[in-house]
Amino acid sequence: MTLDISVYLLLAATGLFAGFLDAVAGGGGLITIPALLSAGLPPHLALGTNKVAASLSSLTSAMTFYRQRLFTPAFWWRACLAAALGAVTGTLLINLVSAGWLEKALPLLIFMVAIYTIVNRRREPQGNQLPAAGKPLFRRQWGQGMVLGAYDGAFGPGTGAFLIVSSMALYRLNILLASGLAKSMNFISNLVSLLTFVALGQVDWALGLTLSLGIMAGSFIGARSAIRFGGNFIRPIFVLMVLAMSIKLAWQAWF
Repeated sequence: MTLDISVYLLLAATGLFAGFLDAVAGGGGLITIPALLSAGLPPHLALGTNKVAASLSSLTSAMTFYRQRLFTPAFWWRACLAAALGAVTGTLLINLVSAGWLEKALPLLIFMVAIYTIVNRRREPQGNQLPAAGKPLFRRQWGQGMVLGAYDGAFGPGTGAFLIVSSMALYRLNILLASGLAKSMNFISNLVSLLTFVALGQVDWALGLTLSLGIMAGSFIGARSAIRFGGNFIRPIFVLMVLAMSIKLAWQAWF
């Protein structure tokens, strides 16, 4: 589709903010998907195009946490494999949903994720230790990966935040270790979902790569900021932006 150059510049700037936000607190897709919908993309194409940027964003964040030794691949491979399987399932399922219904449902989903972010105040566990390996841990890894991988493949926004919160609850990790695991699982589910969307012909590469330029820079800055400062300082801005965009999209879709 042919768009004015200003749309591409706006998407790159949006990606910069969304990448920073996603690396710090999760939920960058709550900014990028509304931006793509506002650019005129149909819902399925917006979800597929968003996966280009989401994959590169989560890769940048995951590598930053890995280099800081905040993620151990050999310990978490089951969770990552489960996320990949869940992502394929979710992506295939969402493509069975009609575009008209999805256009009305997306603002509501975005709004619910925003409300969850507002009300969630789970206390951060202390310590920097990995949980004890064993069958109970492995079952939790498979369950977490399949459920949130399917959600990421079907929809996506908020997956990073859900992964961080669930990792802290399931494995008693502090926020940095939970973020390292979350970004790595999120990269796997994003990549698998992207490949599935590509196979289904639901990706606009020009818009996706434009969004990616900003989002990768934002992810690098955000991941380093999260490691240094933690994620709480971004919450008020995050919530206000998400609520504003979800209300705008809901008004367009429903009224």
